Amino acid sequence: MIFKKRVAILVTAYILSLNIGHASTQPSVFTPEQQAEVGKIAGDYLVAHPEILLQVSQKLQQQQRARQQITMAVAVMGNQAQLLNDKNTPAIGPDNAKVAVIEFFDYQCVYCSKFAPELKNVMTANPGVKFMFKEWPIFGSRWRTSQDAARHGLVIWKNFGAQSYMVYHDALYQTGHVEGALTEDDINAAVQKAASDKKGNPVEVDSEIEANNELAQKLGLTGTPGLIIMPVTDATPDKITVLPGVAPQAVIEEAIAHAAK
Repeated sequence: MIFKKRVAILVTAYILSLNIGHASTQPSVFTPEQQAEVGKIAGDYLVAHPEILLQVSQKLQQQQRARQQITMAVAVMGNQAQLLNDKNTPAIGPDNAKVAVIEFFDYQCVYCSKFAPELKNVMTANPGVKFMFKEWPIFGSRWRTSQDAARHGLVIWKNFGAQSYMVYHDALYQTGHVEGALTEDDINAAVQKAASDKKGNPVEVDSEIEANNELAQKLGLTGTPGLIIMPVTDATPDKITVLPGVAPQAVIEEAIAHAAK
């Protein structure tokens, strides 16, 4: 009985202290016969205490997220100029902002569409932050309007500036048309809403879209939306947060406060 209790305690302690990539090099404290019995006792113990497996799963997920954050933050550090100083990227907010929130998105992305009102709330609540929009039409090969919507957005930005761009940006998401449902009529209506009384000049934007695609891959982003929250100056990996997916307002604002420290 004492042996079984000892095994149970060791099994629990070992599982809860799991650290991927750091296998123990200590010699076994059990004889070969005891090791065989350990397997059976451990199996019985875990069946009787399934909550241990849940704790293990949660810890491994936390470790995986932490490693992913570190890897992406280091990648962000290596691409700061392209993230923060690209004049071709639509930007909303003061020039002297201390924190930037950078979104990689696609107008056809259903998650981007659901996330848009959340980000809008963050923008309203944080007027001192710079918000930057990286047009990344990852569905362009599937739906032409994904690429077309991104092109029109950048043309409006270059010709008419931030206010007109946001009118266009919001108008497209307000259609609720995603996953192939966005039409050329939707895009034209958004253009008219943003710049109906203005005349712009033809500009080439495909190179900017391709640059955004290459940058997203360098950062390790695998889909949209992808959000980066970082200091505008003196950034360090521990102050950078990368959110590869939808995040609630509270999480984004926590990351903003962390970057501003």
